[in-house]
Amino acid sequence: MFIGGPWVVPPNIARTRNELWLVSMVATTDCVVARIDRDVLSDWMISSEAVRDWANGVLRDALSRNADREWCLAALGGAERLTWFRQAFPGYEGIFPHTLIASFLGMTPVTMSRLRAQRKTR
Repeated sequence: MFIGGPWVVPPNIARTRNELWLVSMVATTDCVVARIDRDVLSDWMISSEAVRDWANGVLRDALSRNADREWCLAALGGAERLTWFRQAFPGYEGIFPHTLIASFLGMTPVTMSRLRAQRKTR
């Protein structure tokens, strides 16, 4: 997922299986990171409805973003994927390396470069 601004990493349950991370994260610019231990967050969620609602909202948003991307990869061709990305993440093409965007869209950097060049000639 590409995030260009304040963001909360989804709860541990959405990022791990059998205590192993399923995702990697890379900061492409300077950022500030704060971490809450998963057990502490779980305790807060049990004791506070507000924290529980917030954490569940973060998880729902992450699942929704993942479902959108899965749909994109399954239903759209390369050019349509790039169009979807531009609509879903306006301005991100100028922020993130195109190799990362191509990988996110399930295509090679060469394919993405060609699609970008085709759009410029239209």
